[in-house]
Amino acid sequence: MSAPSLVIAVPSKGRLKEKAAELFDAAGFTLRVKGHERGYRGQLDGLPDVAVEYTSAAEIVHQLRSGRVHLGITGEDLVRETVHDVDGRIAFLMPLGFGHADVVVAVPECWLDVSRMADLEDVAEQFARNHGRGLRVATKYMNLTRRFFAKEGVTGYRIVESVGATEATPATGTSELIVDITSTGTTLKANHLKVLEDGLILKSQAHLLASKRAGWDARARELCERILSSLSQ
Repeated sequence: MSAPSLVIAVPSKGRLKEKAAELFDAAGFTLRVKGHERGYRGQLDGLPDVAVEYTSAAEIVHQLRSGRVHLGITGEDLVRETVHDVDGRIAFLMPLGFGHADVVVAVPECWLDVSRMADLEDVAEQFARNHGRGLRVATKYMNLTRRFFAKEGVTGYRIVESVGATEATPATGTSELIVDITSTGTTLKANHLKVLEDGLILKSQAHLLASKRAGWDARARELCERILSSLSQ
């Protein structure tokens, strides 16, 4: 059996998997799992020389970065967080209109005098005088946080890597504020947190992405254009 001309990575579970299937179906290319229904290989009806790989949304970023797949569907937040030299490795072909999530800076609601990023540096200075250390920022988005805080001139902090429910860390005393994703804000409010007025780091959604490191021959480019054209209609 000959190797596929183009490989596309699709999320293997959750809403992103469902939405990706709906997207291809609407474009006339039904997405099917090959073999067992929980398998990790698939195909697009009507495009026999396109192979589909099911994997995690985070792993798709690594596959695109290294060129192991030609195309992938995953969230912009994961791409911007994981790939430092994004423009040199990955092309954003089109936003897909699902998987919306904002990466934001959120602080306790009881911080009444803190509404903007500029206020954080003042709080950090006072906090350091009182506690002898910087503010702790809990997040899974360490790179996005560092870049955004540097742009905003906030220096009096240190990152605490979050491995669980980030929004709960201020209440448990393991951080003073957080950087996390939110879609409705409900979870933040439930944990008595508020988003800073200028604390939006990234408005993320799922994108169709292309790897600039993959082997792009004429047939792969032709298939990519056909898929892109069909999804755009």
